[in-house]
Amino acid sequence: MTDNTDEQALRAELAEQYRQLSGAGLNELSSGNVSIRIDDDMLISPSGATAKNIEPEVVVRMSLNGEWQGERKPSSEWRMHAAIYKNTKASAVIHTHSDYCVALSCQGQDLPGFHYLVGTFGGSDVPCTTYKTFGSEELAESAAQALQKRTACLLGSHGMICRGRNLEQAVMLAHRLEIMCRQYVLSRQLGEPYLLTDAEWDDFFDRAKKISYGKFI
Repeated sequence: MTDNTDEQALRAELAEQYRQLSGAGLNELSSGNVSIRIDDDMLISPSGATAKNIEPEVVVRMSLNGEWQGERKPSSEWRMHAAIYKNTKASAVIHTHSDYCVALSCQGQDLPGFHYLVGTFGGSDVPCTTYKTFGSEELAESAAQALQKRTACLLGSHGMICRGRNLEQAVMLAHRLEIMCRQYVLSRQLGEPYLLTDAEWDDFFDRAKKISYGKFI
């Protein structure tokens, strides 16, 4: 079991990383949510959280089955976070409505392998799920399935979600995906970008493994 000191440290880290997302322009107002696994539960940002009102004491501790205590309700997207914890090795989950991720997701389009850094999410593309109503079990199941073979995905007409070994890494992945989506949109303005071949992806992953260039899944 996690002692109170450890839980307080995780609450403080979650609040700080939530503010980092806002500072980087990845979330505005009360969009998006952040969670971290703790024992068999999770800590998650509350419903209505913003960079201005997020504090360690308002973070909600809840079971992966939806039970919580206290005055603040968890984010309406708690089901999506819980499903990812149940179905992957995630220790932290980040969901944002960042501009370029939303723009691409509203086209219902995967982020293709136009740049080798797309591979840092675990494969030759970043998939986009079909639209599901926010907060629904259908959305949760769709996101969890997409993240079994990737560390991030786009959510159709919604935004993005990613998983990481810790909160700092998950925030980095969320930021990187926004950058990659922005660069893809810019590249498309010049025409259809070159997509790496299967052989080039094999070479990338072989090279990345040899030099320990991050753990992708």
